[in-house]
Amino acid sequence: MDNDKLVYENLYSQISELIQSARERVATHVNTTLLVTYWNIGRLIIESQQNNEHRAEYGKRVLDNLSKSLTRDFGKGFSRSNLHWMRLLYIKYPICQTLSNKLSWSHYCELLTISDDDKRTFYEHECVNANWSLRELKRQIDSSLFERVLLSDGKANKERVMQLSQRGIEINTPNDIIKDPYVFEFIGIPENKPIMESDLEIMLVRGIEKFILELGRGFMFVGTQQRVTVNNTHYYVDMVFYNKILKAYVLIELKRTKLTPEAVGQLNMYLNYYATEINDEGDNPPIGIILCTDKDSLTAEYALGGLSNQIFASKYTLCLPNKAQLIAEVERMITSSTEM
Repeated sequence: MDNDKLVYENLYSQISELIQSARERVATHVNTTLLVTYWNIGRLIIESQQNNEHRAEYGKRVLDNLSKSLTRDFGKGFSRSNLHWMRLLYIKYPICQTLSNKLSWSHYCELLTISDDDKRTFYEHECVNANWSLRELKRQIDSSLFERVLLSDGKANKERVMQLSQRGIEINTPNDIIKDPYVFEFIGIPENKPIMESDLEIMLVRGIEKFILELGRGFMFVGTQQRVTVNNTHYYVDMVFYNKILKAYVLIELKRTKLTPEAVGQLNMYLNYYATEINDEGDNPPIGIILCTDKDSLTAEYALGGLSNQIFASKYTLCLPNKAQLIAEVERMITSSTEM
């Protein structure tokens, strides 16, 4: 029996190594293909802009139109900001072969935020040599590793700073690359979105979705946990609707705390993103709703931008649920959950 167990463990070990090796090859291949493709997209954009006399105006129009068309035909991953990074990738790395297949597209987006070429090169080399994950790269940049090395007196001090920088490093595995949202978008499969841990939050999302759709005032459900990427950081809007009457996206954020300035600021960022990246021609400014559900009180607040048009404001009042309706519905759902 012991011999059978030994044989089984040996077999399992060999198969595990085979699968791990295959995953590494697939992840590296997908990542390399994505980088080369994005680099070439950047090259084509730059060449197109250079062939036009009115570069600034033409360039902005091209990115806007490309973003809409590519997103329509190929899905997410081609926002105007992402096309900007592709364009910048070609500018900063004019020789495609200088790109490292050890770094993901997210790594390069983070590196491209650094304007100083020497500083960017430093972090790129350290990232490759130390096998930093994206999170670790961000941590090192935030901790000003480059500046600390420059300020260190003598080789010994510099080596000590570099040794300190290695602490807490997360090894970059194939799963880190596969989890990259850009890779999911590139190969056309759904992204793994954050899962809400709280059963109450899940119930609230489902309840609010059903409640708003039952209002029947032109609402179409877009989805939950809709990703917003700003400066290579991913955020997720709890719920997104589109209203045909208002011709506007409606973004809803659920907070299990009291209303805070941070929550308002975050939703405002989402609204700006949707106005810039998602809105089509003819769409009105997006509308935001923050629904706070702390234990002591419920609060519903609307964050509105650019609603100076009185006709639109009138439609808004007619179509959207008022605060009292929202609060009553959430109170009902919370009461139901405590009775279960």
